[in-house]
Amino acid sequence: MRVDRFLSNLPRYNRQQVRLLLVEKRVRIDGKVVSDPHSEVLEFSRVEVDEQVLQPGKPARYFMLHKPQGCVSATRDPQHPTVLDLIDEPDKDDLHIAGRLDFNTTGLMLLTNDGNWSRRLTQPQTKLPKVYHVETEQEISAEYALKFAEGIYFAFEDLTTQPAHLQVLGPKVARLSIVEGRYHQVKRMFGYFDNKVLRLHRESIGPLQLDNALKPGEYRALCTEEIHGF
Repeated sequence: MRVDRFLSNLPRYNRQQVRLLLVEKRVRIDGKVVSDPHSEVLEFSRVEVDEQVLQPGKPARYFMLHKPQGCVSATRDPQHPTVLDLIDEPDKDDLHIAGRLDFNTTGLMLLTNDGNWSRRLTQPQTKLPKVYHVETEQEISAEYALKFAEGIYFAFEDLTTQPAHLQVLGPKVARLSIVEGRYHQVKRMFGYFDNKVLRLHRESIGPLQLDNALKPGEYRALCTEEIHGF
């Protein structure tokens, strides 16, 4: 939000007073004096006028978690452990999940308090590939890759999935890349061939790869390059 709009939205200032505050250089954003009304106030910006704090600001936080089986992709659940239970950080209740996984699906999960970042990561138009390692009950034939690339019709939603890339790694093992995140999408795609998914593990989302050093249930903060890499 523009700083002039941010200040005008406060009951203590009208537009004329806001213009005067900026001209007199009495406004600071993250410690820097601003006079341009177009200066941006972000969700995590610290805003001060005459040393009075109007928005305290807080650090944006980004974490990568290796989600284990039997863990709910939620911040609270009355019956099962949640991914947030695995996080040992101050103010962890401020975090939310960017890209959920099913109860028994393992692998890369991202948590943040930055809503803009998570929306950019998960919104359909971004089309970031999500890569899964899949193990199935029956053998995977060459027909699967052709059908997945063509798209599979889901009658319940009355839609056809976006083209997906399947790499067969073994008789019952494959790597699948999709750009959507529909309900149980991977299991339903293999279900088209009446082939049950026995194990599903997310390896990456876009350029963000699961750190191989992380054991199930472990997490770490993202580095700057990972945060801004997409």
